[in-house]
Order: sequence, then C-alpha cells, then structure tokens
Amino acid sequence: MNKIAVAGVGYVGLVTGVCLAEKGQQVTCVDTDSQKISQLNQGTPTIYEPGLQALLHKNIVANRLTFTTMAKEAYIDADVIFICVGTPEQADGSANLNYVYQVATTIAQYAKENALIVIKSTVPIGTNEKLKEFFRAMGLGFEVASNPEFLAQGSAIRDTLAGHRIVLGVESERAERLLKSVYAAFEQPFVVTDLASAEMVKYAANDFLALKISFVNDIANLCERVGANIEDVTKGIGYDPRIGDQFLRAGIGYGGSCFPKDTKALHWLAEEEGYILRTVKAAIDVNEKQKYKLLQLAKQEIDTFRGKKVAVLGLTFKPETDDLRESPALPNIQMLLAEGAEIRAYDPAGMERARVVLGDGVRFVNSAKEALEQAEICFIFTDWAEMKALTPNDFITGMRRPLIFDGRNCFDMDVMRAVPEIRYVSIGRPKTGVARSADMIL
Repeated sequence: MNKIAVAGVGYVGLVTGVCLAEKGQQVTCVDTDSQKISQLNQGTPTIYEPGLQALLHKNIVANRLTFTTMAKEAYIDADVIFICVGTPEQADGSANLNYVYQVATTIAQYAKENALIVIKSTVPIGTNEKLKEFFRAMGLGFEVASNPEFLAQGSAIRDTLAGHRIVLGVESERAERLLKSVYAAFEQPFVVTDLASAEMVKYAANDFLALKISFVNDIANLCERVGANIEDVTKGIGYDPRIGDQFLRAGIGYGGSCFPKDTKALHWLAEEEGYILRTVKAAIDVNEKQKYKLLQLAKQEIDTFRGKKVAVLGLTFKPETDDLRESPALPNIQMLLAEGAEIRAYDPAGMERARVVLGDGVRFVNSAKEALEQAEICFIFTDWAEMKALTPNDFITGMRRPLIFDGRNCFDMDVMRAVPEIRYVSIGRPKTGVARSADMIL
C-alpha cells in the first residue's frame, strides 16, 4: 500500500481519489474549498456521478480515504502526489496553468524529498518539463511524471476502475515501478513513455473523438439536404472495424469540460509552434455552428418566438452528469429568452446549477411531462433516459400542438412517422409529421 495525496477534489481529483482508495491505497485528498471538504468528509459527493456516493462512503468508513484543507497533512508523508486541479481555457484558447503552479508551490513547502509528483490534469505538452524546472529553481529535485486520465462524465467510475489502458510518462525505473505499484490492482495494460508523449496521448485521444463527432454532424447536415438518413449512414460505416460505431451519433455538438477546451488548447499550441492543425480547427468550427442547429431548424418553421411557450428538455451537456460547461442548451436558451420566449425547463440533475447561470427568466419544473404542459414548441438538448422514455401520446396530450425539435435523435423515426399530429424534426434524418400549411406556422 502506498500513501497517496490528491491535490484538487474536482471531477478528476475526486474520482481518482475514491478509485485509488477502492483499490487499497491510502488516500488523502486536499483542497482549499473548506465547504467541499466538509461535505466530502460527511460522505456526500460534490458532483453528480453514478456510483460515486457508495464508493465514497465505503472508503471513508474503511479509513482508506480522507479529505482535508491542510496541505501539510496531505503532503508531508505522501509517496505519490497527484495534481488534479483545473486547467481552464483562457481567452485565446490556451490552458491556464495557474492552479498547477499554486499546488506545486505548496508541495515544495511540505512534501518529502523522494515524493513522486504526478500531473493528472490535462496540460499542454511540455508542462511536466516546466514543472521540473520550477522545482529545480527552488533547489528541489522532485521527480515528475505524467499520468493523464481518460474518464468521461457519467461513466467516470467505470472508466477509472475498468479502463482500457494506463498511460505513464516517466523518466526513471523507480518512477515506473512506483506508479505500477499504485495501479497494480487495476488490471489494465500500461503504456509507458516519455513525458511529452504521455501529455500528447491525452490531447490526441480527446481531439480524435471530437473530430469523429464533428465529422458525423457535418455529414448529418449534408444528409438533410440530399435526403439521406444519418442513422443508416452511421450504421453502415460503424460496422467497419477501422472506423467503429462509437462517437458517431449525430446531434448538436460536443460540450463539457474536455473536448471544447482540449481542441482549442492543442490548436493554440500548434500555432505557437508554427503549425496549423487543420483537422482540429475544422472540428472546432463545425462544433461551434452545430450547437445552434436546432434554432436554425426551428426558424425555418416559426416566424417568431415572442410570447411562445417553449419546453426545454435537458440542460447538461450529456446525461448522467450535472455539468453545464459548454452545454449547447445554455446559449440556445439565452437566445430564446432574448427573442421573447416563455421557457419551462427540466433536467434530472442540472437545474440547481442552471438557476445560477440563467436566473429568473426560466421556470424550472419537476419533470419532463410538466415542462410539456401547454407548450407550443419543445426543444430536446440532452438525451436523458427520462426524455427518451416519453411517448408520442405524452407530446400530444401535454402540448398545445406537438412541434418537437430533437437535438439528440432520441426517438425512433418509424414511431414518430406513424403519428401525423406530431411535427418532429431531428438531426440528419427526414422530417416527420404532416406537411405544414401557411396557417399552421406558429
């Protein structure tokens, strides 16, 4: 068993700490936010993530997991210190490393000389080398390693405990042995490489997935023009093992804390090096336009949103998380409000955070069906199971006139096609419902 310190209890830090404790390590998580630390010590997660609460409580009771605001307490006898703080996007698209260096400064004060410092935060290529120089400038010889994470919100526990690989960027056999001992119980293949390559693996993985999403959305937009069905297209190409069927669902683009930030950061880094990543730039451009796709489709059928009762289903950027970062729902709602729409919104996990962002202009309700009551238009931004469980009858009985714009292709086209009362518009698929005459335009 190793003594582990985890700096930062955000998404990555909290999940990392809990999962390392679950595999038998002694873990202390440290953060400057006393309210978060108090909540976590009581066994209550500070983020919404399936499976997290049970493991959090289990490992606190087993005395393998503690939380503190006292950096000295966390670092003084730690064998390995994981840096898991945020690296938010700056105005120019580059990554802000202030939190990384703030933690490093504190580590320098309290950590023992042979502690291994591991960056798990997503950082630009070269950051580990700069951190080594930072410590050397202080007269310290800490060894630094890179261990990027590959968790996805909504499946973060599974992605960590049963991931596809563990990437270790190390410069010594000691660091490799130590990190392999930390992860010995995870039963995942190791990819051992140098620092820069490990950093690049993280960006390359996220940017490649973002490329797939933007590519399929680009094709979906063309499908609408030529009369093809994107779902048939993706099924046809997804059987090819060289392509695969994951991340080929058409919609209104990617969001969250990773893909938007990481595509921009790598694009910015490449430009700093005098190179343009044209494919990544294209992915960014497609995604930025795609987030407003539903409003564009709606404006083809609706003269004005002023005074219209609008149901919004889904606020988070994806299901099974309460994260609103880069969610397409938010800018769309703000545009609808600016155009005079009256909005009822529902999300199973994201409404508390959304209230802070959107204020009093939106009425938040307790269920998807309540949001539909007397609505004239429905926008679906997140494909929660509760939204996908709605039936055509729910729309017919709840709404004044079922006009549905589905940004996540939640419903079977044949089912919707069989209900002439419903006007159903999705992404990259034929429109359903009776032809709308001029007097039917809202």
